[in-house]
Amino acid sequence: MINLWDMALSGLSTSGIALQTLWGPPTNQFQGYSLDDRDPAVIETLMPYWQWAYDHYFQAQSDGWHQIPDGQVLLVGSHNGGLAAPDMHLSIYQWMRHFGPDRLTYGLMHPNMWTALPHFAQLATQVGAIRANSRLALAAFQRGASVLVYPGGGQDVFRPHHQRDQIYFAGRTGFIKLALRTEVPIVPVVSWGAHDTLFVLGDFYEQAKEWHQRLGLPWFFFGIDPETFPIYVGLPWGLALGPLPNIPWCHPIRIRVGQPITFSRYGRDAACDLDYVAECCDRVRQAMQQDLTALAIAAQA
Repeated sequence: MINLWDMALSGLSTSGIALQTLWGPPTNQFQGYSLDDRDPAVIETLMPYWQWAYDHYFQAQSDGWHQIPDGQVLLVGSHNGGLAAPDMHLSIYQWMRHFGPDRLTYGLMHPNMWTALPHFAQLATQVGAIRANSRLALAAFQRGASVLVYPGGGQDVFRPHHQRDQIYFAGRTGFIKLALRTEVPIVPVVSWGAHDTLFVLGDFYEQAKEWHQRLGLPWFFFGIDPETFPIYVGLPWGLALGPLPNIPWCHPIRIRVGQPITFSRYGRDAACDLDYVAECCDRVRQAMQQDLTALAIAAQA
């Protein structure tokens, strides 16, 4: 059996990750603005932990990786399970297992993460996380990389439990414009099971926002407008109010990589055609919904 403590100490020291990154005070390094912060050595160090989580804790399965074409792609996912988002970590692990850390890849992450969870965000930066904005995404593609994006953001990862089998982009279409401008195929990545690692009762953001505005109360979550305000049952809180970090309880997770999606028109003009962007977005959503529904039926059977 793996001695996780020994592995942690040796792995962190040999890879050059400073313990300060994880437990010390936040630094000005690794803020998600630079493509140069990605470190393959850090990724290699994390692989055994991801493997243990994939094989044992979540007993995960995945398929469809053979469908990812050579060259650059825009990976579009739907993530689940609160801020822990275990399916996201397992998908990254499978990408690295199939293609290795030398196939350049970056993931777009909400800028608030560097304020709310600075230690996690700084480590994620070394894995390839960059702030979610079009300038950095375009720079990643110009460098020859592929990019991973979860359009639904916090509203997706904390959507109510009864919506766990639904693809939800929260009305965002920027990822479509990015694909059209860069002329890369979209590769859908969906998962089932991660949204059972906690139980989201509902999203009460509008009520919380009203209290915030009427009473002048600060947002208790690091003073940041969280854009979602779930009430959920999960570890370690029991009953959690707001988008608090969670520890996922174990539940089997299934991941599926869908067929690449290409469009008939590309370029700036296509990206500026809002009707066309909406049409492309709906096509991607339908393809991902079909894959997610198939996963849910197979898993529940």
